[in-house]
Amino acid sequence: MKPRLQTSIGQQLVLTPQLRQAIHLLQLSAVELEAELAAAVESNPLLDWAEGDVGIEPAAAPPESGDGDAPDPGDPVAEDWREPADPWSQGGGGGESGDDRDPAERIASPETLRDHLLWQLHLTHLSERDRRIGQVLVDAIDEDGYLRESFEALRGALRPEIEAGDDEMLAVLHQLQRFDPPGVGARDLGECLSLQLRLLPEQTPGRTIALRIAAEAIERLPRAGVAGLAPQLQCSEAEVAEALGLLRSMDPRPGGQLGAVDADNYVVPDASVWREHGVWRVALSSSHAPRLTIHRGYEAMIGAASAEDASYLRSHLQEARWLLKNLQARGDTLLRVVRCLVRQQSGFLEFGDQALRPLTLREVAAEVGVHESTVSRAVSRKFVRTPRGTVPLRAFFASGIGTGAGGEASSTAIQSMIRRLVDAEDPRKPLSDARLADALKATGVPVARRTVAKYREAMNIPSSQERLRPA
Repeated sequence: MKPRLQTSIGQQLVLTPQLRQAIHLLQLSAVELEAELAAAVESNPLLDWAEGDVGIEPAAAPPESGDGDAPDPGDPVAEDWREPADPWSQGGGGGESGDDRDPAERIASPETLRDHLLWQLHLTHLSERDRRIGQVLVDAIDEDGYLRESFEALRGALRPEIEAGDDEMLAVLHQLQRFDPPGVGARDLGECLSLQLRLLPEQTPGRTIALRIAAEAIERLPRAGVAGLAPQLQCSEAEVAEALGLLRSMDPRPGGQLGAVDADNYVVPDASVWREHGVWRVALSSSHAPRLTIHRGYEAMIGAASAEDASYLRSHLQEARWLLKNLQARGDTLLRVVRCLVRQQSGFLEFGDQALRPLTLREVAAEVGVHESTVSRAVSRKFVRTPRGTVPLRAFFASGIGTGAGGEASSTAIQSMIRRLVDAEDPRKPLSDARLADALKATGVPVARRTVAKYREAMNIPSSQERLRPA
């Protein structure tokens, strides 16, 4: 065998600073995005606020109602980049009260890491037993996103209903470790970094060695450095340095991405949905469309500036262009996701919770053409203004339960049915959980009594004995 040089053609994906910025911007709420843009304008002289109401229009926007052209009846959902000044004044909304029109009057409850994980667990197709194990595991995950409790300690929370072995709990934990944010549910730093690295394509430069460092040498890394690890890993110092650069781009505290929202923040809708000419229209809120521009005065100075000043300005110009591009990508992704949700849940918008159909992250990701984690980031802490009020995008998702007709009913729809049955009951003869289950079964929704009790408790509805009102 003789050493030789050869060339090859292939595709590689590197987690560049620009890609990390795009991921970061997507998961920001509307209020957080506003703060992020303000900080960017403050630190980058090549960025400036656009004068007036300037946004980036989509390449193919549908005709406006003022043109006299009706939207295409073959598409139940049309889209704009920005909403009209008041879409409900056009006669297509109906049903929204004056209180719901002002988002500043609705206080946002911060989404914790636990909330985010339980929501994803609720959308999985795990058995009831595995979901119970998953809930105990989620409760044990700390604010940094790590599971530091042993399986033996967690078994006590499952007894006496469930007696689970290590293999069973590990299998459920592996499911949780696939949730967003990447790296959550790890038991140590090495596993956290490995979980994130495995999401990258195999061709990513440095991935293989980075995985070995995370699994074998993460504790020695601070003391050994590049020179010390290279002999142990049997590779060059340049390869170790490349792998370390990739490791540094990972997040050692994935749980810190959530739960940091100030409770005093108000809900600011990221998008609006309204009905016009029988078609559901979707638009991003105009106040959160890209409103930045390149400062043309500084851009014009690059050609006449000294070499040092020109290098400084070019660097910031490139950063500004990447930010504008990533803002465009954020808006496009969010618009596509919201449009998909509206198309899938038009019944929910028209008739309320009882018409909410089962929908998972996987279904939306497949239709939009992105990864499930991208959909999860796109809907996290995002709100949409609808004729039924301002609701979180997460409200459009629900797990399903099989019906007698061979279809599925969402858990949210079943809760709505239980609520209506309780509201209509005779207070002198309130319906027990068993009778509620029988009433649901009569409508083609076979639900066990224990499931009814769980949903009733989740809605803070007292038991039948507590609801009893003597004559």
